[in-house]
Formats: sequence, structure tokens, C-alpha cells
Amino acid sequence: MIEFRKEFFANERDDNLNEIGKPTRRQDILGHVTGRSPYFDDHLFEGLLHIRCVRSPHHHARIRRIDISAAEKMPGVVRVLLGKDVPRNLNTLLSLLDFGLDDEPVLSETKVAYKGEPVAAIVAESEAQARAAVLAVKVEYEALPHVLDVEDAVKPGAPVVCGIYPTNKFIYHGKFDHQKLRYGDVEEAFSRADHIVEGRYQMSPIEQAPMETCGAIAAPEINDRYVCFTSTQGLFFSLGTAAKLLTMPSSRLHFVGGTVGGGFGGKVDSMHEPLAILGAMLTGRPCKYAWDREEEMQVGAPRGAERWYIKDGVARDGRILARKFTGYFDSGAYTRLSSYAIIKGVGHLPGPYTIPNVYADVFCVYTNRTPATAMRGFGITGVDFAIEAHMDKVAEAVGLNPIELRILNSYRDGDMKAHRRTAKNCALVECCQVVAEKGGVALSPASRAATSLIDGGGERGRLPARTATDQNGAVSGYRGGSYGKKGGGASAMQPIRMPTPTDAARAPQRPAAPAYQPPAASPPSAPPPAPAMETPRHGALRFSSLSGFRRR
Repeated sequence: MIEFRKEFFANERDDNLNEIGKPTRRQDILGHVTGRSPYFDDHLFEGLLHIRCVRSPHHHARIRRIDISAAEKMPGVVRVLLGKDVPRNLNTLLSLLDFGLDDEPVLSETKVAYKGEPVAAIVAESEAQARAAVLAVKVEYEALPHVLDVEDAVKPGAPVVCGIYPTNKFIYHGKFDHQKLRYGDVEEAFSRADHIVEGRYQMSPIEQAPMETCGAIAAPEINDRYVCFTSTQGLFFSLGTAAKLLTMPSSRLHFVGGTVGGGFGGKVDSMHEPLAILGAMLTGRPCKYAWDREEEMQVGAPRGAERWYIKDGVARDGRILARKFTGYFDSGAYTRLSSYAIIKGVGHLPGPYTIPNVYADVFCVYTNRTPATAMRGFGITGVDFAIEAHMDKVAEAVGLNPIELRILNSYRDGDMKAHRRTAKNCALVECCQVVAEKGGVALSPASRAATSLIDGGGERGRLPARTATDQNGAVSGYRGGSYGKKGGGASAMQPIRMPTPTDAARAPQRPAAPAYQPPAASPPSAPPPAPAMETPRHGALRFSSLSGFRRR
């Protein structure tokens, strides 16, 4: 059953955009239901070789010696690959966008930083022979102290996880060890709040668990080229990474993506393609490198764990006067996409609420866990959970219905967000009203009359006068953005006003919502801009949706 609420924001709707509710056929549905959709593993080659990796049993250890002599003599073994065989054995995905430093080896040579990190790769005639040879490789390790908790990792004297970042914190723009946001003066607002509400929120790593595990098949082509069939979600990311690590022009690489058997973010920064291509280069034969289910679960990069501390200063009537965030994002042993997740997260604060004083410090932290990567809205999902759990805690502290608390504090059109952007096309108030209606939650007349279209802007759309400035007088705020003007001059934001029932008349463009009626039967349905960043690189400026303007 699909219900359309066309009475909301009718002046902003375009009813030509009406695909929802129609039985529109997906382009790939016939291939899926007939079993003809081509996946990377459907491309079979005569003489195909198989690659399996030797993996560290330690969270953190120094590699003293790798003995491959016995493995090289095993039946079916064609080649044993070590870090020295990789032309450029250090990478980080976002370096393709001039963001971050190369920190992760394809095959580790001197140290391992997480359990399961690969130190050698066997290329053999069959998968069974490759697995047997993996067991024959002898690696001498010197176990090192390890750290698995983000706050322990940033304490003085903690084990150094990633030598590129000796403080166990990612460094932004070559000098900042965190992302920050400053808006208004939270300490002053805390001093006049009627309630102080604090909370700690922890999210665990989550494996994407696609039905098709990560993998790639590479084979020599004519003209000194190589074809690579891959399950990657980011075909050009994977192409650029392979060209970089193998130090060859991308024109020599023919990448074929096709159907992905589930990814959810976990196949964005796959490292299977470079190793499969390297095997094909060194043996002259097609090579397949794919994880089994155990590897997918153990060393597949998960959604990163997050820890958030939130402190609110709240007025007696439920208005949030100030919100302070301290966040730790667990990157695992290497950077992958975690540094970007924090940019997304800080750009999203303080959630969909107009709060006149906001403070945030968020850290990308290295631990001896499996490196983290993307998963379905990463950077936003975890902090949204923390924010909304905290809103329920605030509602309990002030004795308000949690839905009415959200309506009271929600963005209205024209409000200024804490990262210096004007709120527009807001709809949280209306969403809350519909949720209350469907859930049978009684709202006060003022909450029922509230709308996102009025009471925004004005003083609520100006930069608070007490917003901190840096030593040069510029507004101190979100790293990487030059938001706002020089400090001072703007008056303090007005208190957030709860609408009265008469306010509905002030928004004639939005017709009053009729009483809810169950929808008639309908046909069955068919199956962030990130803030800008500075990069001190040479060359011409080019815009990137990830890091803002960057240099070629």
C-alpha cells in the first residue's frame, strides 16, 4: 500500500516525477530472473591460475623473515608473490584525489597492523594447490603491542599503528589532526541552560556481507594490454589504483565491471584487481583472485566503528541552546575511506535541528583492527543514530513527548545551519506530524499547527555574534571551508519559538492537511555535498566533490 500526501508543499512538487507506485521494469531484471546476468566469475579462461594470500595471525607484529622456499616447490605452484614484486607497494584510495598519504601495502614487507593482513600471495594451477602452498610459507613474526580502542589509541605512549601517522590520527591538510566545527558559544549557552544532558554512543564495525564475495580475473590481451573483469563498485577508482600500483598507463588496462553481486560500499576500494593483474603480468596467464566467505568476513573492510560523546544545554521548554560533539571514527589499521567519512559526518552536524551554539571535534583514529571503508551512508548513519538516541534522552530529561521535542527544534526554511548554509526545502516538522498521526500519538495544538515554512530566517538565519574566530579574524569553523565572513557584527539568534495554532494562516501556500483516510488499493511498487577542502598541491585547480577545489 503506497500513500501519497500531495497536500504537503504542493507548490514545490513536480507531478511529472511520479515513478513511485508504477510497475516500471528494471533494465537488468530479465538477466537476473533467467540467470544470464554476467558476473566477473562467469568469465572463464583456459589455463586460469588461482591466487591465495598468506595472512598474518597477529593484530600487530614486525616481519622478521618470510621463507617461501617450501611453497615454491609445492605441486601446481607457478609463482609466489611478495611485496618486493609489486612495482609500487603502497596505496591509499583517496590519494587519487590528492587527499591523504599512501599508507597501505598490497603485500606487507616489514610490519603487519591487523589480523589477516596479507604478506605473500601464491599463484597456483588450482585453488586447492594454492591453499596448500599458503600453509607451507613460513613467516617469522615479532609480536608487537596492539591497540583496539580509539581512545586508547590516541593516548600518549600508545602503540603506533600506522607509521605514516605516528599519533594514530589522520592529518588533514598536512597540519590538522581532526575536523572541527564552531558555531556560536557553547560554554556560554551551557551556563544559562536549565538542563545539561550528556550521552555516550558506540557503533560497532559492520560487515557488508554481499552474496558475491570480492574478486577479479585478469588476463593478458594483445598489444601488451591486460583485461580485468571485476566486482568493483568503483570501476574508475579501481582502474586508477591498479595503474598507480603497477606503474603503468591506464591505457594498457581494460577494465570490465558489469553486474555486482551485492556491494553496499564494501567493493569501492577493492585491492583484488592489482594483484590479479600482477599475477597475469608475471606468469603470462589468466589469474583469478577472489575471497572465500571466511576472508570476506575477516578481512573485508567493514563500516567503521564510531564513538560519539554529545552534550546538550537545554532550556526548560525543550529548546536546545547548545550542542557539543566529540567523535572518534575507528579507521582500523589504514585510512581507506574513513577520513572522508568524517568530512561527511562533520558537515552533517548538528543533525536536522536549529541549534544556535554548536561545537564539534571529530578524529579519524588508527587501531589494529581491519581497515574500515564505505557502507550505506557511512559518515552519516552512525552519528544520526547518536543524535536521535540523544534526542530521546533530552525529551525524557525535560518531560516532553519525543516527537514534539523534534518539532520544536527542527529546521525551518531560512534558518542558518551550523556549517554556514541556509536551510531550505525542510520537511522534518511535517514528517514528525505524519509519524505521530500514524502512530496514534497525540500532539499539542501548537505542534499540529507547526510548519517548516514559517518562523525560519531572520535572526535565526544570521551568524551568531559569539562565534569563535581564528588568529586572523576569520570565522573558525569546519576545516576545509571558508564559510561566513569575519567574526563579529551579527546579533545573537532569537530563541526558537513554538508555533501557535494561528500560525497556519501565515502559510497559505501549504493547504491544511485533511484528516487521515486509509489509501485506496494501488498497484504494487516496482522492486553528501561534502564540504570543500584545501590541498597544497601544484598544478591547475580542479573541482572534486570529495575534497572541493584541488590541484592537478
